[in-house]
Amino acid sequence: MQRFIIIGGIAAALILVVLANCFYIVRIDQQAIVLQFGQAKAIVNAGDSQQDGLHFKWPMVQNVITYDKRNLGYDLQAQEVIGADQQRLIVDAVARYRIRDPLQFFRAAQTETNGEQQLSQRMVAALRGELGKVATPDIVSGQRAELMQRIKTTLGATMASFGVQIIDVRIRRADLPKQNAEKVFDRMKSELQQKAKLYRAEGEEQYQTIVGDADRQTQVIVAEANEQSQKLRGEGDAQRNAIYALAYNRDPEFFSFYRSMQAYENAIKEGTPLVISPDSDFFRYFNQPPK
Repeated sequence: MQRFIIIGGIAAALILVVLANCFYIVRIDQQAIVLQFGQAKAIVNAGDSQQDGLHFKWPMVQNVITYDKRNLGYDLQAQEVIGADQQRLIVDAVARYRIRDPLQFFRAAQTETNGEQQLSQRMVAALRGELGKVATPDIVSGQRAELMQRIKTTLGATMASFGVQIIDVRIRRADLPKQNAEKVFDRMKSELQQKAKLYRAEGEEQYQTIVGDADRQTQVIVAEANEQSQKLRGEGDAQRNAIYALAYNRDPEFFSFYRSMQAYENAIKEGTPLVISPDSDFFRYFNQPPK
């Protein structure tokens, strides 16, 4: 009897082991491939399909491997990159990707660890290939967004054969090695000084042009004003002389008296001594009133 109990217990355990190997669970954030003797027989919960949960497989004949279905991140270790100007940079980048085709990924990489190794190699190649086409200042600050898009495109093309979709690539840091930083800084400073000198020269040239034009316009305006003034003064003098002549012709004696009064007013100032003979013609209207 005891022997039958032992045999029954062993049989029940074997049945439980077999049943346990007949079922597998795929989480909502996983995708699975069912293999039979190393060959893919079924793909579960891949892409947009909703096949997560409990599934059946033949025990001892089929086995299941799972891959992450979520967007994954890969942090690339700092790499030394040479720009188009032969300057060295230390670049730190990160990539976001997902396994789009699990069957293709299985055939090309087998495991997620191997897939990340392939991603690392191709990411380094894409970084060096694209950053090597531009100068260091553009990598550091000038064309960062455009460069990341180009790296993403290049990396996406090389990882497509692994069933991997590249979602994004970001350059987190692009710094010069310490031994080159000072040299590059001096060169950039020299270039900026040359640009500043050029801008100052262009500004001075424009200033001289503007000042020269203003001076010429001033001279023209002053000359025209002087010409107009002389013309008006001549016309005024002509009118004045005409009036004087008319007055002289009407009453020469009064005109002579009026001119003498003007001469007295202009010549004799308060506090100014004059030594003139009283019989002088200058004072004739003091001695002899006009008739």
